Parts: sequence; structure tokens; C-alpha cells
Amino acid sequence: MAKKPAPPSTTENVVRLEKIQIHTMVKEAVSSRSNLLGAIAAVRAISGENAHAGGRHSNEGVQIVRAVKTVADWGRKGAPVGVKVDLKGPKMYDFLESFVEFVLPRLREFPGVVLPGASTNMQTPSGVAGVVSVGLPPEAMGMFPQIEVNIDSYPKSYGMHIHFITNVEGQGAQDKARALVSGFGVPFIRK
Repeated sequence: MAKKPAPPSTTENVVRLEKIQIHTMVKEAVSSRSNLLGAIAAVRAISGENAHAGGRHSNEGVQIVRAVKTVADWGRKGAPVGVKVDLKGPKMYDFLESFVEFVLPRLREFPGVVLPGASTNMQTPSGVAGVVSVGLPPEAMGMFPQIEVNIDSYPKSYGMHIHFITNVEGQGAQDKARALVSGFGVPFIRK
């Protein structure tokens, strides 16, 4: 039986990058909220985002992430545990350029984002969502030019997760999202 051809590309169904979300968790914030200050400053520097910057009221800037549930030895529900920022528009592409041009080439032992194996079930919620996630070690934060130029101002580096959120959903969404992110210069490998 022949495969059904893909629908023609239109402005409504073309794959596009909607936003990039950066988040970092700070375990020490459970004991004191002031331990978040370094992470807030670093994420602000990397993203260039501040709340309502430039009079844009749709911009939420860097936000504090709170625990959703109580974890045995770690924290209680509602306690601050990290920071996040959503990037859209020109700042999203500025961040992406810094990430691909300056950080990825200098990361040691980072061959690329690992693709799931051929036998992986792609009908799971993460398989049908158009989100590509990358985890980075703490030393990567110091490689962003915005941090590197004034590295002494940041007493600690934080690991982070970067989520590339696209507009695709459904079967094959992961493959389309990865193809788009790969086109921006993010390397992928299969293990």
C-alpha cells in the first residue's frame, strides 16, 4: 500500500520555533531565597530579559520557579527551587546564535543531543510534542559571552535545561522539531 503524501506546506502548517525556555534549578534556594540571586542574574545576562523591559507588557522576564509538590528531604510545596525565562522574537534568536556559535563548540565531550533509539515508542506524550530539550552542565553557563566577559561577578555556575518549543504536534512532531532545531545548528547524534 502506498504512503499517503504529506499535505502541502502553507503558512499555517510550516514548522516554526515558537519560543525557547531556559530554566535552572538551585537546590540551595530551599534554605534561603537569597541563594537564587546568582541564578537570576546569570539567566538575565544570558537571555537579556527583564520583566516589562522596553515597555513590553507581554514580557514576563526571569521568573522564580516554585516546587509543585513536597519532596521528602528536599523541599515543600510552594518553596522557590529555581528560575526560568521564556524567550520569543529577536531575543530568542540572539540567544540561539550565542548558544550555537560560542557555547556548543567549546563544550568538551558534547558530541550532540542524543536521539532516541529506533525501537523507542514515539506515541508517548513527549514523542508527539514538538519540544526538543537539551541539558547543559554548569561549566556551559560560563561560556556564554554575556557571562564570560564578567565571570568574576558570578560566584557560581548553574546547570540548565533549554527547551526549543515548536508549533508542531501529533505523529512525527519530534522528527520535524529536531529537523528545525538541527537547521539552526544544534548537533544531534544517535547512540
